[in-house]
Amino acid sequence: MFSYKGVEIEDTFAEMFPLWAGRALITAENEKWALIAARTATGFASSIIMSPAEAGIEAYVPKEETPDGRTGVLIQVYQRDRRSLRMQMIYRIGQCVMTCPTAAAFDGLPKARRRMKVGRALSLFGDGFQREDVVGGRRVWRIPVMEGEFIVEDRFGVMKAVAGGNFLIMAESREAGLRAAEAAVEAISQRAKYVVLPFPGGICRSGSKAGSMKYKLGASTNHPFCPTLRRTIPDSKVPEGVNSIYEIVVNGLDEDAVKRGMAEGIKAAVEAPGVIRISAANYGGRLGPYKAYLKEILSL
Repeated sequence: MFSYKGVEIEDTFAEMFPLWAGRALITAENEKWALIAARTATGFASSIIMSPAEAGIEAYVPKEETPDGRTGVLIQVYQRDRRSLRMQMIYRIGQCVMTCPTAAAFDGLPKARRRMKVGRALSLFGDGFQREDVVGGRRVWRIPVMEGEFIVEDRFGVMKAVAGGNFLIMAESREAGLRAAEAAVEAISQRAKYVVLPFPGGICRSGSKAGSMKYKLGASTNHPFCPTLRRTIPDSKVPEGVNSIYEIVVNGLDEDAVKRGMAEGIKAAVEAPGVIRISAANYGGRLGPYKAYLKEILSL
């Protein structure tokens, strides 16, 4: 245990694992519709445990930096293998971006060596009326829709990325914990690059452990960190005075990005009143090959 700005920090690590990532730049007539498309496309994607993918919003992109000169929002989508990721990109862009007023979709990983034929697959929706074109130097498909045209880039990059970076905010009350978690999310969103927070509002209240002691499940509640069980189980890890714990999960395009995102979040969380301890979830190295030691990342 060590102290950081008066808050106890457990000398432990977050355990991270590899997933394949795709990245899409969604543009629209204005920020409102770009964000609506991005939020819809990243829905039902909090955890690969039961969701069909993990996904989140990365950042806004000014119109001066987008292929079509319109406001943009970057999203990231994660899956275990490239084939499943390709299908998730097709489903999410096809169902959530193509259907959204004024929205278009471009590749967010133009330098990636591996490519997925996402736009080409979606072009078939044009039923033979689709046509190829170039927008901002990007090869795209123009698909006729009732509004006018949906523009989607032909191919999207894919790369190995890092998922599962996390830290636990242990607070004296639910209100204090939520304030700290919200501050952490805001800090990560504003200061960290190339990362997403896949859980609702960037915050998870129901952290899980691998497997189950009683049922045939791949994951179950992380009971050692449940405050209501502190006095009834022998292996509780909830300190005295802690009555609520929130987890912040960070995925990113590389290990350094995830670590920096975690660091920004922790530094913001400890400033909130009522935070007693910061910890992290790991499985002793059995889950993944990447480790983010809290003491190390707080020096970033």
